[in-house]
Amino acid sequence: MPVIIIESETCKGCYACIHVCPKKAIKKADKLNSKGYFPAIPNEENACSGCESCMIVCPDMAIEVYDED
Repeated sequence: MPVIIIESETCKGCYACIHVCPKKAIKKADKLNSKGYFPAIPNEENACSGCESCMIVCPDMAIEVYDED
């Protein structure tokens, strides 16, 4: 099963990843990071399909997608 890793201190909260995710596996955090942004975080309620669209569109290169297997 794919796993999404988001570096919350690098994320500036553009949410492009949220908009392109076909499985809604990413959501907006409830807490600010140290730079004052609400970063994107993995949505534990929805499983990642491993398409890597989030990683491709991230302008900050803050997202990595790994396969647990």
